[in-house]
Amino acid sequence: MQSSNFLAYAEQTLDYGVMGILILMSIVTLWLFIERMMFYKSVRVSDYEHRDELDLDLTDNIGVLSAIGTNAPYVGLLGTVVGIMITFYTLGDVGAVDAKKIMIGLALALKATAMGLIVAMPAIVAYTITLRKVERILTKFDVEAEKQEKLN
Repeated sequence: MQSSNFLAYAEQTLDYGVMGILILMSIVTLWLFIERMMFYKSVRVSDYEHRDELDLDLTDNIGVLSAIGTNAPYVGLLGTVVGIMITFYTLGDVGAVDAKKIMIGLALALKATAMGLIVAMPAIVAYTITLRKVERILTKFDVEAEKQEKLN
């Protein structure tokens, strides 16, 4: 009786905990990407005297996109490992090997890995797009600086 309560709690933790973290990661990714794109549209290179100041403003928070893209598969993998452990524990507790229960348990466990990959791929794409935008804006700054040098 007590082990069934533990298993139910573990399954809920897996579903709500790991999936909740992955959903939060995807929301943060989307929010940061939109915020950065809005900032890049509004930035004026003429407002900056030094390239480093512009670089600091442009790269603000894009490391978070990289961290999410890098770590989301690991969060999903953690959920899968926990799900597989729950499946095997359940089978050991019951004492009978039922192929149907094994397959259902493993399929449900693998959903965490799939979700981790679904979160990671757009995060890496968003990170790559923001890096390219940063390069373009910094290049515009360099071109403007060269024009100013030639005029003086």
